[in-house]
Amino acid sequence: MARTHGTTPPRRVRLWRWRRNPLRRRSDLVEAWLLLATLVLALLGGAFAGLAAAGGVDAALGDRRERSRPVRAVLVENARDATSAPVTEDGNGGVWAKVRWTAPDGNTRTGRAEVEPGSRAGAEVTVWNDAAGRLVSAPPEGAEAGFQIVMAGSTVGIGTGGLILLGGWLVQSRLRWRRLAEWEAEWRQVEPSWRKRMIG
Repeated sequence: MARTHGTTPPRRVRLWRWRRNPLRRRSDLVEAWLLLATLVLALLGGAFAGLAAAGGVDAALGDRRERSRPVRAVLVENARDATSAPVTEDGNGGVWAKVRWTAPDGNTRTGRAEVEPGSRAGAEVTVWNDAAGRLVSAPPEGAEAGFQIVMAGSTVGIGTGGLILLGGWLVQSRLRWRRLAEWEAEWRQVEPSWRKRMIG
């Protein structure tokens, strides 16, 4: 009986574009360098952009803290009786209620600020004013500020690195299509003589 031998799967040669071999073309080496350059630029560019974005957000938050100050205010109405009392976006359960405070120019002003849901009229609350005495939201501090800085840096860094990788992929795809076109042109030149030898 004839003995059958199992077919051996082809062995994958790693980093073949970097090794000297008769099948490696110049375009293969160009693609290898392009891939390496793209990866390095994506890492460095993403890291630089992320650090720059984090630094920018940190500076913006610091400037915001310098331009705002806490002010003591008096709650004008019961928080539960406020005509508009939506839960705040940060999910801490605060509501918007009418408060009264004294601006830096000495004038008394009123407006809506975030207070505890159970606060009663006449209670003292802390609000934040800008240099003109207008109500502003409290500047992020501590863990909240750190979270915003990290998120900004990570988002910009990943986005920048992704764009660089996408650009490298587009260039590599262009080179691949060009190589296929060259193969097709070469085949058109070789096919007639090859076909004659096969027929003959």
